[in-house]
Amino acid sequence: MTKFVEFFFDVGSPTTYLAWTQLPHIAADADAELICRPMLLGGVFQATGNASPTQVPAKGAYMNVDIERFAQRYQVPYRHNPHFPINTLMLMRGAVGVQLRMHDRLADYLRAVFDAMWVHPRNLNDAAELAATLHAAGFDPAEVVALAADPQVKDTLRHNTDEAIRRGVFGAPTMFVGDEMFFGQDRLDFVREALR
Repeated sequence: MTKFVEFFFDVGSPTTYLAWTQLPHIAADADAELICRPMLLGGVFQATGNASPTQVPAKGAYMNVDIERFAQRYQVPYRHNPHFPINTLMLMRGAVGVQLRMHDRLADYLRAVFDAMWVHPRNLNDAAELAATLHAAGFDPAEVVALAADPQVKDTLRHNTDEAIRRGVFGAPTMFVGDEMFFGQDRLDFVREALR
């Protein structure tokens, strides 16, 4: 029986970026499949009454320090994006579009977007900045924008978000191994154990 871990995510979350740097290795070590499930975190927050930690100043300040701690532990680059928060609707539709129509390029897309969000921060609210980011990663920006406008892509992102909410997701990143849910990049050890 094939093992798999489902990864519900939104690129606007720095903890999601940290999880993304680790999950491919965790899945590979367990001979499991990583299934990426793009969702819209704003929709999840609205449906569940949750909110970004940045809305509580003390919690936001602590989270920034904690993210840097985990980045050092994982030995991955991280820089807070000064343009945060960034509206991720276009970015997440882009992820779904690439996943549906250019499946083998999803990792390239996510690498480029996560890098522009949390490694070499760019203002991805700006269409020109987003186009430059996509072009540098070998994508045709106009093609990605067209994919993001495709009704099937919009419906799939909405479906993923609704499914996440139905299954109890309240934030990102959230991982499932079978029916067992794990919230937060600081729960990756539990994901690793569940995959055993």
